[in-house]
Amino acid sequence: MNKVTNLSIPKKTREINVFVLLTIVLAIALILTYVVPAGEYQRTEIDGRSVVVPNTYKHVESASLNLMDFASSFHKGMVEAADIIFFVLIIGGSFGIIVSTGAIEAFILSASRKLGNKEKWLIPFMMLFFAIGGSLIGMAEETLVYIPILISLALSLGFDVITGTAIVLVGASIGFTTAVMNPFTVGVAQGIAKLPMFSGIGFRIVLFIIMYIVGAWFVYRYAAKVKADPSKGFFGDGKYTKIDKTKTDIPFTGRHKAVLICFLLNFVIIAFGVIKYGWFMTEISGMFIILSIIVGFIGRIHPNTFVENFMSGSAGVISGALIIGVAKAVVVILTDGRIIDTILYSAASVLDSVPAYLSAVGIYIFQAIINFIVPSGSGQAALTMPIIAPLADLVGVTRQTAVLAFSIQDGIGNIILPTSGYFMAGLALAGIPWTRWVKWILPLIAMQYGIGLIAVIVAHLIGYGPF
Repeated sequence: MNKVTNLSIPKKTREINVFVLLTIVLAIALILTYVVPAGEYQRTEIDGRSVVVPNTYKHVESASLNLMDFASSFHKGMVEAADIIFFVLIIGGSFGIIVSTGAIEAFILSASRKLGNKEKWLIPFMMLFFAIGGSLIGMAEETLVYIPILISLALSLGFDVITGTAIVLVGASIGFTTAVMNPFTVGVAQGIAKLPMFSGIGFRIVLFIIMYIVGAWFVYRYAAKVKADPSKGFFGDGKYTKIDKTKTDIPFTGRHKAVLICFLLNFVIIAFGVIKYGWFMTEISGMFIILSIIVGFIGRIHPNTFVENFMSGSAGVISGALIIGVAKAVVVILTDGRIIDTILYSAASVLDSVPAYLSAVGIYIFQAIINFIVPSGSGQAALTMPIIAPLADLVGVTRQTAVLAFSIQDGIGNIILPTSGYFMAGLALAGIPWTRWVKWILPLIAMQYGIGLIAVIVAHLIGYGPF
């Protein structure tokens, strides 16, 4: 849906599709209903959310699920997750309208030309752009088309292929890790956990600043070493050349600036509405529809083209939206089989035997494991939060802290796990072997996991909420 270049993204290496993985998980869940004893907690309503009542677990009669229950769970999952699925599709469509105006492409090229001879500012500035994009609009696959531009620009400044690739991938990952207002990760997770949409934003902004400084420092430090000694760099097979900084066929016009200003104002209004009036998915979706219409007028997009671009944007996120429904089907099986509370009881029993802050750490580690299996942020939220949210209540960890643990793990995994499709596509586009990338980025990953662990512990100690 992006017009940045005519470059084709290399085909993904053979891997297990996330839908296949979730179907396998769904089948395992069905088998577990015959193995795990059925049980239930009493539940109560607090401020509109269902909360497990501690110390009320009891065994109940097992529910006999069959093959038809397995097959029907897909539809049930889609229906139960419909509000989140359509939320994702509407926002994806809105991004399709914004991208179709060429504003993002023009901004990138304009910034590249202006910073072309100022390498001290290029890396932190461009990484900040991608970090904001990842944190506000969940830019992931959309960033891939910018990798060739940044690689060529990096080469023109005496850096290497890894530097150009890292500006894009590490930058976007920082945004996903902190997820200040990412509707596809924190938005979905908070919706499932019944938290106010985008609540706890102050803590995530602080985390964003810390993660950004560490990430930008790491990339810049490496780039400086390569410039001083090119033998320490990675230059691939030479398919990329230095960028032509005189390129002017895509100017950054006043119309482009107006589109980006409206885009930023939309987030300001949403933040105000969430804080002041308690807006949730419906209202936020409405704001993105309004933004799309305004951008359509500014970009002078014909109504037919407007619909086509909106549909194209929605199509770009349809797999993620459907993953949410399939992941919800797993929860449907566990719930209908009456074993989800047994799983909660068992996990709570283990975590109750350790200090409370270690319970938060346990949730953090659990999300790291799941992230390897289900790399989709929205899919992972749909799969884990229905279990993690009530578990957090039982072990004395706030739901907001549980959501934070999820978003941190999701973001970090985006730039190292071989199960992350768009990440592996990015490496293929850049021509960087996964093993070469891992060797380079492991120190940063270790620092990010450490910062994330500290953030989760601090969040628990301060009662990061509202609940």
